[in-house]
Amino acid sequence: MAINHRELERYLARVGDRWPIERAYLGGARVDDERGLGLQRERGPEYVIVLVSEGFAGTPWLERVYVAGNLWDASEMGDYADVHCYTPEEMARKEQTLKRVQRAVENGIDLLAPPPPPGEAGLGSKAQPSA
Repeated sequence: MAINHRELERYLARVGDRWPIERAYLGGARVDDERGLGLQRERGPEYVIVLVSEGFAGTPWLERVYVAGNLWDASEMGDYADVHCYTPEEMARKEQTLKRVQRAVENGIDLLAPPPPPGEAGLGSKAQPSA
């Protein structure tokens, strides 16, 4: 099943109505599938969403994750997401200590990156341009 990029935009808008999002990444098995990684791998969660906002400061972590998780439309996306919500300071630590977060940042889709020019790969800033 392909990633529903239109719903991702709507999701970011819903979250952005509550907190100003500074960084947003999508990782997980569906991103790996879209990038053509083989089936002989451990899938892990279908979606891993990492959101970074200074606006999260002062809001308990569990509340952030609960609200952002409830804004995710699993029926539109085809599955639930493992949602991570951090302040920039928390994110600096989590990128070093949580493999899922690190993988989403390094290999996932940068959801706030400008779209690629026509004719180039369209999976965020980590995608490789066509040769």
